Amino acid sequence: MSAPGPPEDGADNATPADEELDRHRRRVLWALPTGLYLVGSRAGDEVNLMTANLVVQVCTEPKLVAVALERDSVTKRLVTAGGSFAVSLLERSDRDVVRRFVKPVTEVERDPDGAVLAMSGHPVTEAGPDRLPVLGTAAGYLACRLTGAEELGSHTLCIGEVVEVWGEPSEVLRMEDTRMHYGG
Repeated sequence: MSAPGPPEDGADNATPADEELDRHRRRVLWALPTGLYLVGSRAGDEVNLMTANLVVQVCTEPKLVAVALERDSVTKRLVTAGGSFAVSLLERSDRDVVRRFVKPVTEVERDPDGAVLAMSGHPVTEAGPDRLPVLGTAAGYLACRLTGAEELGSHTLCIGEVVEVWGEPSEVLRMEDTRMHYGG
């Protein structure tokens, strides 16, 4: 007797065994250690900060970082239009901050010259040559120039070369520090 295969035309034909496999797969994938970050993006005067956990260094020479962004997200649009992104590394004590950035930012405070001062009520600084938003209380950040983007299905993998770095993070926020789950 062979094991049941995946449904031919999606979840509409899912069997209880398929559903159990999917639940088990999510539990195991959620156990992968991942950080929680804020990805800053900008295209012209439009800016956003977005909570992300799909962030990883993918190359050491040159220094490349990849972020997986939902295909239809504001951040993905701004990263591809602006050609850059920033990653704010957060202190473990900042777990409540990430919840403020799970939806596109609508509240942006600027100084008289247009520099971004705060987003969603949190102080922000501008980093890198493209003035990307980073959380003012970040433990560190990476500013990256976009070098490639690969459509992967629900997400686009955006790869960027690190052009600026700040901070000396030690205890950074991880997914397991929160009750949040994403992916799987």
